[in-house]
Amino acid sequence: MSKRILILMSDTGGGHRAVATAMRDALIIEHGDEAQVEILDGLREYTPAPMKYAPEIYPAWVARNKASWGYAHNITDTKVRARSIMRTTYITMARYFKRILEDHPADVIVSTHPVLVSPILDALMSYKERQPFITCVTDYASTHFFWYDPRADRILVPSKPALDRGLLADVPADKLKITGLPVNPSFAQQLLTRDEARTRLGWLQDKITVLLLGGGEGMGPLYEMAREINSHKLDIQLVVVAGKNKRLKSRLETAEWNQPTWIYPFTRDMPTLMSAADLLVTKAGAASITEGLVAGLPMIISDVIPGQETGNVEYLLKMGAGVYPGTPDGVGRTVKAWVGEGQQGLLRRAQASRAVAVPDSAFTAATEIWEWTKVGKIPTDRRNLRSRIEEIRSSLMP
Repeated sequence: MSKRILILMSDTGGGHRAVATAMRDALIIEHGDEAQVEILDGLREYTPAPMKYAPEIYPAWVARNKASWGYAHNITDTKVRARSIMRTTYITMARYFKRILEDHPADVIVSTHPVLVSPILDALMSYKERQPFITCVTDYASTHFFWYDPRADRILVPSKPALDRGLLADVPADKLKITGLPVNPSFAQQLLTRDEARTRLGWLQDKITVLLLGGGEGMGPLYEMAREINSHKLDIQLVVVAGKNKRLKSRLETAEWNQPTWIYPFTRDMPTLMSAADLLVTKAGAASITEGLVAGLPMIISDVIPGQETGNVEYLLKMGAGVYPGTPDGVGRTVKAWVGEGQQGLLRRAQASRAVAVPDSAFTAATEIWEWTKVGKIPTDRRNLRSRIEEIRSSLMP
């Protein structure tokens, strides 16, 4: 008998969709046609302006003033403020969140976006019976309190620091489970040997290869870092993925380079590129970091969005799987130092990355989700709307 699974996300950065897709694909691999999985951008498709434009607002905000984004993240990141904001969100937009449930019936609901956790749970609690609800946290550490609603039936987290944050948010320990951050099963399956990947891509076989990423949007000082690496005139080949940033790609293509240099636009062939590389320079997005770990690449973190990505860097450094030089100049000097260590040094660093990787994380998460599809409807402690609103208003009082 088929089971309907609704995975809620929003394209505020690529990580939420990437994790949703990874779990969907794992469910389909494990259960075939029995797993009827729908991925929905709940903010874009259902909420009114300005929230519906969050996928456009987020990258523009971060690109123009990421410090203010970090401030907004940190000032709202307390239990009281997070819950007050989410409850206010539900009060003002209850009908939109209820429409999601009415339009997309499911046996279990999963959220990979923090803003779609508490409001959906509020909507579910307004019925006499509700579907099971699972949260999948998509950052390694410094995870916002928006993620943690104790009413969720299960909260899947990628790391011990993320689990500890859940405990601080008063989530019962038996509701939290460390699964690793789900990475698409196809990523690990498509990894090649270094020689095979370089042959497929047409890269040189005998050069230490530095892969430089800025996420799908080509964010951060990618051009400046590439030029800093170039200034050291190393015996390497350099690969830069400009993402969807056409202006950046044009600047890179018209620059003069001191080593063989390959420029790519947005690409979905990341398994091949990472297979062919010796070290990775990337921003601190959880999805990129996770793929780098699974590919066994030493990592130099090039750029960090304050707040949400700060913990990712701290986690990576603590596990010995990467470094964060802090500036384009620092990135260039670190690349020079690592290249100077030769292949043996890079292999040693690669082993540290592999030790942290959890390549089967998507299947672990999929197993949890599938088990909850069998539970059926859960009775709620439903009260009338007026008493619920009064309860929420009281909780917002100082």
